[in-house]
Amino acid sequence: MELAGVSAIVTGGASGIGAASARLLAGRGAKVVVADLQADKGTALADEIGGAFCKVDVTNTDDIVNAVEMAKSMGPLRVLVNSAGIGWAQRTVGKDGTYESAANLDAYKKVIAINLIGTFDCIRLAATAMSTTEPLEFGERGAIVNVASVAAFDGQIGQAAYSSSKGGVVGMTLPVARDLAAVGVRVNCIAPGLIDTPIYGEGEGSEAFKANLQKGVLFPQRLGRPEELASVVLELVTNSYMNAETIRVDGGIRMPPK
Repeated sequence: MELAGVSAIVTGGASGIGAASARLLAGRGAKVVVADLQADKGTALADEIGGAFCKVDVTNTDDIVNAVEMAKSMGPLRVLVNSAGIGWAQRTVGKDGTYESAANLDAYKKVIAINLIGTFDCIRLAATAMSTTEPLEFGERGAIVNVASVAAFDGQIGQAAYSSSKGGVVGMTLPVARDLAAVGVRVNCIAPGLIDTPIYGEGEGSEAFKANLQKGVLFPQRLGRPEELASVVLELVTNSYMNAETIRVDGGIRMPPK
């Protein structure tokens, strides 16, 4: 699928994998809506790539609709990258055996609401807009890429909420791709491993932490770069024969229990 002149939405687009994906899509000619809560970073990136910023909380349907309408005003909406997400770590039961020390259920619900339900809400609304665009060759109207995590498969101790949410994203990929085949929209998913993003912080302590993390990577033994994930996102968008697939991009890591 050619990207020149089309519009794209990247949620979580102000930093990390989302920002790298936005830059690559714009480099191919797409008009990108950077959908994020970080207005300063999002606006700066949008200005850099000739796109637009839209403040979006993916748990707010109205915010998502605003981003879709903004994208439609810039060109036919044919691309959605779902990169918005949060992490959370807590053991399922506490050490003292009390009900109060069990895992925080509200935190679990929040992770599911953002990472899983938010992803689906973005899909259903963006795909609705895509379904009204003129079909390209072979009836193609758009492409969606969801960002999951290797935690969907190798969830570690304390990652019940995060792994549940990302496992749900992986699990929806095939059935949603089957649904959207009727309107010519492809759906794929990437499962990143350990990626060097701002989530790890900055400074000596952060670098020491990342140095320890990367020991588990098979090869190359380092954290991945956002650009290395974004290149796979771009391939899944532009390669019209890629559909209903989940691809690990992780340097061969298989996460241990802890």
